[in-house]
Amino acid sequence: MANLEFFYDLSSPWTYLAFNNVQPVLEETGASVTWRPFLVGGVFNAVNPGVYAARAEPMDPKVVHNFRWLHEWARLAGLPLTFPTEHHPVKSVLAMRVCCALEHDQSALEAFSRAAFDAYFARGENIDSPDVLIAIANGCGLQGDELISMTAEQAIKDHLRANTEEAIARGAYGSPTLFVGDALYFGNDQLPLVKQALANQQVKG
Repeated sequence: MANLEFFYDLSSPWTYLAFNNVQPVLEETGASVTWRPFLVGGVFNAVNPGVYAARAEPMDPKVVHNFRWLHEWARLAGLPLTFPTEHHPVKSVLAMRVCCALEHDQSALEAFSRAAFDAYFARGENIDSPDVLIAIANGCGLQGDELISMTAEQAIKDHLRANTEEAIARGAYGSPTLFVGDALYFGNDQLPLVKQALANQQVKG
């Protein structure tokens, strides 16, 4: 069976779109998915510091057009988008540690991630707040208090660091970074290429 590795950070609006838009791709191709939480800030620091320079020039034409395109993509996907808010850019370390605590249970991780994306991008909530994350987890039938406690464990911190370092070593420079085998794809707009790659992988068996 074809498999998609989906490296992501909950703070990324383009990842919010791709997380939702990849669902029909998976259904149509019959591929499985492995959700891989990482820290996009760690990726930027290592290989793509230009992102921070772009944020310092909000009226740069590329930044302005990207913002418009982001909202057009959201409308095309039928997704509510409240962005940016006073929480942007949100610190995502705590939220991504929660995701790492759930990575062994992919169904729970997907449910939590979907709810967290909705909380931040549809409703404008602060996903750096422990109380917000606890409420999100509890709403998914998970133990929010326990998950927040786990984020202080060294094993969880190391897990997030290892995922981030793996993504960087494999060529990642932002979120979402998707792999079909060794082939890297980036962002929401490359999902047609991801679909093609998954279909080809299915054929090869």
